[in-house]
Amino acid sequence: MTLTKFRTAAASSLAAAGLLLSLAACSTPAAGPSASSAPVSSTASSTTSSSAAASEPCAGVKVIVDSSALKDASTEVAPVCVSVDGPTLASKVLNEAKVKTEGTEAYPKDVVCRVNGVPAANADIAHKGGTYREECKKMPAAFAYWSLWVKPASGPWGYAQEGLATLKVSPGQSLELLFVVDGSPAAPTA
Repeated sequence: MTLTKFRTAAASSLAAAGLLLSLAACSTPAAGPSASSAPVSSTASSTTSSSAAASEPCAGVKVIVDSSALKDASTEVAPVCVSVDGPTLASKVLNEAKVKTEGTEAYPKDVVCRVNGVPAANADIAHKGGTYREECKKMPAAFAYWSLWVKPASGPWGYAQEGLATLKVSPGQSLELLFVVDGSPAAPTA
């Protein structure tokens, strides 16, 4: 690769990362939880799942996946309570909840492109401008993407200010992956 091509590729990567952060900042509610910088919990023990988990308090971290904005490809997961004993990486909590995320080729750990295979590579995503297919190459489309939310034990949902690889969640918090199409839904409803 020539130096010029390398600089162009690096500039494109930085621009895409800046766009992601800009989109997150534009979508961020005024109030939201802050991620803890405490060390990762050494144990994230058993996972408990039930349909009653949606309304019952969770002593660990409640995990919610909502793709209802995708009319034909729903990947709802009944809320799962993952036991943690302190601040724990969101990626580890999702792993314990059996929620599989996939990044893009350009940003494999920084961006969520698919959750449990949704949206499928061959699925048409209907949006205001027509239809779209997510290839998971660079950044997901600004009009159709997975958003990451955190809610404290009591208080409103807040748009996550970090990605799954660095975001830490604590006992009593909820973590939601919400698929957004054309800005809707604007925030989690659970």
